[in-house]
Amino acid sequence: MNSHTGGLHWLERAWLTRGLLARLLLPLAWAFGALTATRKLLYRFGWLRAQSLGVPVVVVGNLIVGGAGKTPTVMALVGLLRRHGYTPGIISRGYGGSGDGDGGTLEVHPQTAAAACGDEPLMMRWRTGAPVFVGRNRVAAGRALRRAHPAVDVVVSDDGLQHLRLARDAQVLVFDERGVGNGWLLPAGPLREALPASVPTRGVVLYNARTASTPLAGNLAARSLAGAVELAAWRAGQAASIGTLESLRGTPLTAVAGVARPNRFFEMLREQGLQISALPLPDHFDFATLPWPAGTPDVVLTEKDAVKLEPVRLGGTRVWVVALDFALPAAFEKSLLALLPDPPTPAPGIAHGNQTA
Repeated sequence: MNSHTGGLHWLERAWLTRGLLARLLLPLAWAFGALTATRKLLYRFGWLRAQSLGVPVVVVGNLIVGGAGKTPTVMALVGLLRRHGYTPGIISRGYGGSGDGDGGTLEVHPQTAAAACGDEPLMMRWRTGAPVFVGRNRVAAGRALRRAHPAVDVVVSDDGLQHLRLARDAQVLVFDERGVGNGWLLPAGPLREALPASVPTRGVVLYNARTASTPLAGNLAARSLAGAVELAAWRAGQAASIGTLESLRGTPLTAVAGVARPNRFFEMLREQGLQISALPLPDHFDFATLPWPAGTPDVVLTEKDAVKLEPVRLGGTRVWVVALDFALPAAFEKSLLALLPDPPTPAPGIAHGNQTA
C-alpha cells in the first residue's frame, strides 16, 4: 500500500472516533462551523442570492468527506428522469481536470481526456450519454450547458450541496456506511456541515449502505455488480455482462481501485466468488504508470479507472472493466419526482432523453 493511501485511511480512522487528535482539532472545527453558519445566514436573509438556471436543478451531495456514492447516484438519476420524460444534463466540479480551477467551464465529450475534465465526469458522459459540463462555478457550468444544449430541461449537479449560489429544486443527501463519522466538522471530523435534525426542505436521503447510517429518514439504494467486459470492448461501447464476470471465477485476478472506498469494490468482487489480490490506489489515481507488476496476466478494475487507460498500454495483461448496477428504490423515486415540476411537453419531432454519445 502506498503512503498516500495509507495516510488517507489513517485520517479516516481518526474521524470515526472522538480521540485525542480529533479533540485537539476541535477549535478549528468550531471556526469552520462559524464560517459555514454565517454563509448560510447571508443567503437566508438575502444578502447573498442563489442563482437560477431557468430549469429545475437536482443537487446530489454528501455531508461527509470522501466518496459516499454521489456519482453512481447521479447516473441513476439521469436514467430515472429520462424514464419520466425529462431531458437531463449534468454539471460537475471536475476534480483534477482543467475545470477544477478558477477558469471557465469545459464540455465533456466522449473523446475528452480524463486529465482535462476529471475521471468521474468522463465516466458519466460515457455511461449516460447526457451532456456534461465541468467547472468550479456550478452556476457558470449550468448556464454554459443550457446554452450549448437548449433541449435540456433539468440539470443534475454532481456534488455542490454546499455550493449555495446554485439554486436548486431538490437535493439528494447520500450517506454510506460511515454515516457522519464522529459527528464533528472538519478538520476534527469528516463533516462539511452539521447533520440536520430532520431531512432538509426539498431534500431526500439515500443510503448507499445495507442499513440506514444516520437518524434521518431515507431509502436504501441497491448496489451490485452488473458484469464485466474487456477494456478494448468497453471503450468501443460494449456493455458489461454478468456471464463474463462469472467466467472469471477461478482465475487469479489483480483487483485495482483508484476510488475513495476501494474496499467496497473488493468486497463485492469476493462476494461474486472471484479470487482477487487487492491493489488499492489513491482516489483519482491517474494511471500515468501502470500500478501492477509487469507480466500480470489479468486485472479487474472500475469504470472510473478504465476511462484513464488505453488498451495499447497494457502489454500482455488482460484488463477487465467491472460495471456497477445502482438501483434507486421506488419510494425514493416518488419522493424526488414530487419535488420537481412536470417535464415540458416536447415539440413535434423532438424526442426527450437523447442518449447519443
